[in-house]
Amino acid sequence: MSHNKITLTPEQADAFGRELDAIRDRVMADLGEEDADYIRRVIKTQRALEVGGRVLLFLPPAWLLGTAMLGVAKILDNMEIGHNIMHGQYDWMRDPTISGRSFEWDTACPADQWRHSHNYMHHTHTNIVGMDRDIGYGIIRMSEDQKWTPYFIGNPLYAFLLMVLFQYGVALHELETEKIRAGEIRVRDKLGTLKEIWKKTKRQTLKDYVAFPLLAGPFAPFVFAGNLTANLMRNVWSYMIIFCGHFPDGTQEFTIEETQDESRGQWYFRQVLGSANLTGGKIFHLLSGNLSHQIEHHLFPDMPARRYSTIAPEVQEICERYGIPYNKGPLPQQFGTVVRKIVKLTFPEPGKLTSLLPKIKAGKPADRELVAA
Repeated sequence: MSHNKITLTPEQADAFGRELDAIRDRVMADLGEEDADYIRRVIKTQRALEVGGRVLLFLPPAWLLGTAMLGVAKILDNMEIGHNIMHGQYDWMRDPTISGRSFEWDTACPADQWRHSHNYMHHTHTNIVGMDRDIGYGIIRMSEDQKWTPYFIGNPLYAFLLMVLFQYGVALHELETEKIRAGEIRVRDKLGTLKEIWKKTKRQTLKDYVAFPLLAGPFAPFVFAGNLTANLMRNVWSYMIIFCGHFPDGTQEFTIEETQDESRGQWYFRQVLGSANLTGGKIFHLLSGNLSHQIEHHLFPDMPARRYSTIAPEVQEICERYGIPYNKGPLPQQFGTVVRKIVKLTFPEPGKLTSLLPKIKAGKPADRELVAA
């Protein structure tokens, strides 16, 4: 595995995999009414917060409360409900309203596209540069293994825009914008994808910024601003949780070559090294969709996320016995290292830039080499 001295022999990897498989088998066999009641309770709470919040937006004195309620409702829908249901975490209930194959969430990204780009591409090829498009979302440079080009001078700006417009960044994920920029594919090759994105984005925009404001009559500006703020709350929160689960100090990326012919144990090994957890209380974990337990989520993406907190100490203990780093820390600390990485990767590596200076001083063209650095 790249960028790290930790290795497992094939025998150790197999043993590691068997221990984690045993955890998964035990928990999945134990699923039952308590888990079903939990997700139904969360959905009921989310709906109550959304309805209550939207009603209060019609009453200017209660605007702040209504906006906060709507923002929390959108976060719950996105994180604990939509994300987890679409992973198939509750398919065992055989309830068509929360089926992972058909559930649609309240965000700009079409669920079917997300199921491919996230469930399949990201969770299968986690942190493999060139295969996992969640590394920078095709917009930001998040790994030294991504070749530097002058485009990445805008890295901090792109990161900020992705944060505040995160639902649209996720919606454009399947468009493969980096391949379009590189000339590998043309926009016309993605017309079907664009059509589905536009259809979903248009529906979300009309709902939040046209229909509900019109219903408010003279209070339309308050409703418009409330919806805008609630969406911003959801965007920023989702971005922070997701980036802190994948890119803080200590997480690692991998090459296609070093991940070929992985055993199940080696796949588990990569998931741990490529993920990071966030520490916090029960409400924090709920609002993060339990993606604060990103390590456990990447090990067991179809396990109901409410179970991650109970197995996390066991997973950590197993990792420690095998000498595998178990990355965790509070949100401010982890996010601080993410921001530092974004800024650092704005520029080519110092060694590569320094090697070009003699050519520049000698009056030799270096632009082409700098782009390839």
